[in-house]
Amino acid sequence: MNHTLIRSLVAVTAGLALTTGTTSCMKELDQEPRFEVTPDKVYVDLNGYQQVLAKLYGGFAVTGQQGPAGQGDINGIDEGTSDYLRQYWSAQEVTTDEATIVWNDPGIRDWHNMNWDSSNPLIRGLYSRIYFEIAACNEFIREASDEKLSSRLSAADVTAARRFRAEARFLRAVSYMHALDLFGNGPFVTEANAVGFERPVYATRQQLFEYVEKELTALSTDADFAEPRAGGYGHVDKAAAWAMLSRLYLNAQVYTGTARYTDAATQAKKVIDAGYSLAKTASSNASQYGRLFLADNNTTPARNEIIWPVVFDVNNTQSYGGTTFLVNGATGSASNWQRRVGMTTGWGGVRATKNLFNLFQTPGGGITSDTTRDTRGRFWVKKADGSNRPLEIANLYEFEEGYGVVKFRNVNSADVAQGGSQNFSSVDFPMIRLAEVMLTYAEAVKRGGTGDLNLALTYVNQIRARAFNDQPGSAITAAQMTEQFLLDERGRELHWEGYRRTDLVRFNQFTTSTYVWPFKGGVAAGRGVESFRNIFPIPAADLSVNQNLKQNPGY
Repeated sequence: MNHTLIRSLVAVTAGLALTTGTTSCMKELDQEPRFEVTPDKVYVDLNGYQQVLAKLYGGFAVTGQQGPAGQGDINGIDEGTSDYLRQYWSAQEVTTDEATIVWNDPGIRDWHNMNWDSSNPLIRGLYSRIYFEIAACNEFIREASDEKLSSRLSAADVTAARRFRAEARFLRAVSYMHALDLFGNGPFVTEANAVGFERPVYATRQQLFEYVEKELTALSTDADFAEPRAGGYGHVDKAAAWAMLSRLYLNAQVYTGTARYTDAATQAKKVIDAGYSLAKTASSNASQYGRLFLADNNTTPARNEIIWPVVFDVNNTQSYGGTTFLVNGATGSASNWQRRVGMTTGWGGVRATKNLFNLFQTPGGGITSDTTRDTRGRFWVKKADGSNRPLEIANLYEFEEGYGVVKFRNVNSADVAQGGSQNFSSVDFPMIRLAEVMLTYAEAVKRGGTGDLNLALTYVNQIRARAFNDQPGSAITAAQMTEQFLLDERGRELHWEGYRRTDLVRFNQFTTSTYVWPFKGGVAAGRGVESFRNIFPIPAADLSVNQNLKQNPGY
């Protein structure tokens, strides 16, 4: 895989990244890309560009060229495990208090024990998946230069293709943002690099930050990039760029040593004012909050809150990662549990430590909460035999210990299961949604960024009112809106959505002994670990073939 990675960073050819049989990644980009092996056979018309764009979006959802298995995009890791979203989610959640995995696949136990090294196969897979996506985007952008578009397409089609190019730039910027967040430093290549076997240069975290900031800032005012909510469901637009900038700036002090909270609040406010709204309509089988995580969350009201979804479909976007992993992996063998989430099987792998459950019980600051009234906290508390599951986990690798998490459910709002006999998921994963941006605004202003603290409090209470189904007792006061409360509220609102590690790092609670959870650092009571584990190591396999790279300190 190491040689393939080096080559793909410089130039993913049509034969490597865009080969035959990739299913559609979009419910409303209903494409089924099929490509020849050279760019001049692929990029012959607008349809060719649109098909490749679908592959770029699909890079976050699917793993290869034959549906859930077969002709995987990267080597050296089980294809189902290699899914971008599954790998990213695991790095962000299984390393924290929010999730544990009982399986013994190579590298999994290192996540929760926090004892990974540069040879960990999952870290290698995560790194390779991120850079594969970057390489695929580079190739598309290279083939979408103004010169090539003008020589291949009509004037009207050039306009559409330029919009596709802007979307590809956004997807590449997000992947680089994931790289700087997870690995800090790493290789850097764009479409400007010559095609060949040139080894990528090494970029520091500061340099990656500056590049991502520059790209997202440019896109946020680019005439080729769609205005908010104008690009169609599943497509990114300027609101997505503003949202990612707000997230980048919220963590800027971690990334660069310089706080950018005013910038975070400014960008967040643009998104909040762009016409999105919190999902506020319950269904017969889900709360207002729960509607966000059903199989028809591509429709109103969830659609009004989700700014960028990674789209899944039981028939057209099949993967053993994504929300199939989050539904099946978090479900046990009990038939009533399986019916609840719309599947006929459960993999019995993922559940939470007691800390996530307790976050809903004792949010602190004098605020009362519980999992009866706070609809965000939904846990499975029964074993397969009907007896109660213990909240405490004595054996990290016994699935019947600890509570299950019931968040992503493969049923629609009419409670009709969507998995069918295939047991794949049709639940779209929200990469960006309005509630996160509102919490970003609140934290940025609370930390000293220029903004309106009263408005920040209003945003937090709107989110909490939705969580409590608009019943009394959810609102907090200005005095209760501490930084720690906002971290806890993010844990409640955004649990299992891939934020927790980054949030804990920002609050200096990920590696320190300030905050521990069961089996943090590999001991039952939890312990602090070395601070260098706030970022992951550059895989040894890539270091061995690219002398430009430098290993992160401590590894």
